[in-house]
Amino acid sequence: MATTTAAQNPTAASRKILVLGATSGIAEATCRIWASQGASLFLVARNADKLAAVAADLRARGASFVDTAVADLDDTERHAALLAHAVNSLAGLDVAYLAHGVLGDQQQAEQDFNTAAHILHTNLMAPVSLITWLANFFVQRRSGVIAVLSSVAGDRGRKSNYVYGSSKAGLSAFLAGLRNRIDREGVTVLTIKPGPTRTAMTAGMKGSEKFADVNAVAKSIVAAIDKRADNLYVPFQWQPIMFVIRNIPDRIFKKMNL
Repeated sequence: MATTTAAQNPTAASRKILVLGATSGIAEATCRIWASQGASLFLVARNADKLAAVAADLRARGASFVDTAVADLDDTERHAALLAHAVNSLAGLDVAYLAHGVLGDQQQAEQDFNTAAHILHTNLMAPVSLITWLANFFVQRRSGVIAVLSSVAGDRGRKSNYVYGSSKAGLSAFLAGLRNRIDREGVTVLTIKPGPTRTAMTAGMKGSEKFADVNAVAKSIVAAIDKRADNLYVPFQWQPIMFVIRNIPDRIFKKMNL
């Protein structure tokens, strides 16, 4: 984990934060905490109406500054201009928080490559484009935090969601390698692995009433960023659960319904 100085770890009220995928349930809950601390926020999302509503709510909750950009983050050609605009708007950048992703339709992806490719592009290739730019930006300044929502689903492929899971596995591996490269440059790379969480995206899923509370998940994410942690399983019990799942022999695992 990177060694920090006061300059590298600004107070919550002075923090400048970029949020990519700002209308996702987990991202919005996280931003509410930052807003209450008085942070400055630059929000990016695809849906203009939802983005405007989130921005207005965060201003009302006490954010020092809120600016927005409507963008399709799947469009990697526009990433450099978008990220430069965000940095200019915030007059700097301390934390980049990536919550961009889709669950996708596993059954359709099993039958149609284009569906699978879309999931992989949104959850892996587009984030890699964003993170590469951000990593180089922070390395030049020898400070910063890149916090990225991956998933426990990436720890082992399961028949119920292996296309989504494989995209998150690739993302987690990319983040691990990036961390190994730039931690020594004063930049923290945090891989966040939530278990199933109650949000609008999961509302229709079977058993969603038992999923983790989104506000509790957001609180853990903010704490991990403040600590400049490397990895976060949230809720915490997913770390031992996934340790067990990763170590089930294939001869047994392939017969399980997971």
